[in-house]
Amino acid sequence: MDEEEEEEEEEEEEVEDEQPLDTEASESFELDTPAERSGHIAVIDRNIMYVWGGYKNAQNHGFFDLYLPRNEIWIYNMESAVWTKHVAGGNLHTSMSGSCGVCVDGVLYLFGGHHARGNTNRIYRLPLRATSLVWEEMRDLKGLPPSCKDKLGCWVQKNRHLMMYFCLLLQWDSPGRGWNNHIHILDLETSTWSQPNTRGNTPSPRAAHACATVGNRGYVFGGRYKNYRLNDLYYIDLDTWEWHEIVPQQGPVGRSWHSFTPVSPDHIFLFGGFTTDRETLSDAWLYYVSKNEWKPFKHSHTESPRLWHTACSGPDGEVFVFGGCANNLLSHHRAAHSNELLVFNVQPKSLVRFCMEAVLQHRERLSSYWDCLPKHLLHSLKQRMARVNTLGS
Repeated sequence: MDEEEEEEEEEEEEVEDEQPLDTEASESFELDTPAERSGHIAVIDRNIMYVWGGYKNAQNHGFFDLYLPRNEIWIYNMESAVWTKHVAGGNLHTSMSGSCGVCVDGVLYLFGGHHARGNTNRIYRLPLRATSLVWEEMRDLKGLPPSCKDKLGCWVQKNRHLMMYFCLLLQWDSPGRGWNNHIHILDLETSTWSQPNTRGNTPSPRAAHACATVGNRGYVFGGRYKNYRLNDLYYIDLDTWEWHEIVPQQGPVGRSWHSFTPVSPDHIFLFGGFTTDRETLSDAWLYYVSKNEWKPFKHSHTESPRLWHTACSGPDGEVFVFGGCANNLLSHHRAAHSNELLVFNVQPKSLVRFCMEAVLQHRERLSSYWDCLPKHLLHSLKQRMARVNTLGS
């Protein structure tokens, strides 16, 4: 195997020849914002975003990578724009990157991921609305679980309390690695793993793709298969388990390590990623479900390319992109991991949001009337007021 082929074989890994160092005891200083990272997870519950895991550059160890501490959860309040760090208890076994995280009814579920000794297929739950954050491993599950995986995607059908793990991913199973296109279901009511019998035009195996759930459809866009980053688009009917390939016109270029975020019943927001030519992207697109159309989305973050970031849809029509890498993660140069939060105003603001902003703009005249408001609106106004004071406006 020549050097170029060896390099291709090493692609999509978060480590090169050396394993990441143990970071649990090395981060002794306190930060008021999360450390830079790639390969982490982020979920939203109500108006709070939760960030966990991933890895970053070592500060004093050349090109070593450091996993972020396993017990560290960063919380971002969308109203006050304030980050806070929380230390979670429980039995989460290791720090990881490339895991799959999803929030269902106020509980964060974490599956899979890559750690210093390989991949895992363990699954954990973290109740986010409890008085303290405590990880719980889900040990007594029935059925056959997925094999050890990372860089996978997930769909959720909340009305059925099902988690659809769409495992198009890169595996590290001995003796070699490979892609697959398996679907695994975890039924949260019966605590049972299963695999559906699918039909239709199945997507090719791939890794580092992106998934989105809209209604009863589970969408998949892009990802890497062998030496190519794909720009194909599929959905599976989550009721009938039939695959459909969608062929829109003039869509985005092929990519992996991107984000694909539902922002309405008819729109999915695509941002960033990594091309076959190893370019890190900063373009954004909206996919219109009912029209089967891609449209470029103009934004102010064109100078902020990202790959292996996270993207979450907020309650006010915004998409919050956090972290990721801003350069070629596979090059021999130091990775430009980020801790920047990029906000995209994808949907029109709600009437409540417009009213909130008007009240804050005229707060000196109107603040004496605030106590007449319902408690939840008053709390929201005070959160936003703190944000305004922090920004000095």
